[in-house]
Amino acid sequence: MKSEEKLKIVIITGLSGAGKTHAADWFEDHGYYCIDNMPPALIRTLLSLASFQSKQITKAAFVVDIRSDDFLGGLQESIEFLKKRKDIDFSLLFVEASDATLIKRYNETRRTHPLATGRTSRAVIEKERDLLAELRAKADHVLDTTNLKVAEFSMEMERLFSPDPEQPGAFGLNFMSFGYKYGVPQDTDMVFDVRFIPNPYYLDSLRKLTGNNKKVQNYVLKPEITRTFIAQLREMIHTIAPYYMKEGKNHLNIAFGCTGGQHRSVTLANEMARIFREEGYRVTLEHREL
Repeated sequence: MKSEEKLKIVIITGLSGAGKTHAADWFEDHGYYCIDNMPPALIRTLLSLASFQSKQITKAAFVVDIRSDDFLGGLQESIEFLKKRKDIDFSLLFVEASDATLIKRYNETRRTHPLATGRTSRAVIEKERDLLAELRAKADHVLDTTNLKVAEFSMEMERLFSPDPEQPGAFGLNFMSFGYKYGVPQDTDMVFDVRFIPNPYYLDSLRKLTGNNKKVQNYVLKPEITRTFIAQLREMIHTIAPYYMKEGKNHLNIAFGCTGGQHRSVTLANEMARIFREEGYRVTLEHREL
């Protein structure tokens, strides 16, 4: 490695079952030296070993998770060490997914969650989520794999770690719908109350349908106020996205809320996801109450 080149180091962490191994596979396919289940305290030691340096490795990725000894303390120290090194280009990737998705994955694979003694439950996942909350806040990239297929996962990794900053795809938009009667989601940057839009719930023919249905979508999107709101929000996101990127933020979490999270919020989240996907942005979509 030439003296002027920086060593690229990525630490992959996040919720168990969310896709850290898939992320490591992507890095390995792109020429990274990868180690799974890396004890955080050994990262500094490994980088100083002559055998590591003699391989002329220019980029490396380490998977670190709750299984590792002294996980939180050792990882925090390693992160601070890597950030201070002027010869290292360091980034932290945090991989996550919804509780329901993680439970489904564990049930399908019949594997046991690292914090569970038996069947994987929502309580176990929430415990891990709480333990990792501070770490998630420090991440350079947060990747939600809830709705991603393998090909889409790879595409997200490509855009996160090989982005063209001049292209919309370098910036991610995570849209969510929710119902106010079930509480406001916490991990959002922007929350929009769309209860000002006429409610399909009061029409017998639409009540049992959701915003994924074309009839409901037509009803919600038809009023002029809805079209005006979408146009103004679209313009606002176009305006602020480049400035978020300049500050090192590569994505926005945007939530739409209506009373029950079935009709208006679902329609708005679907429509905004459609618009920005067509424009080339990285987009994820989640309907919390569905």
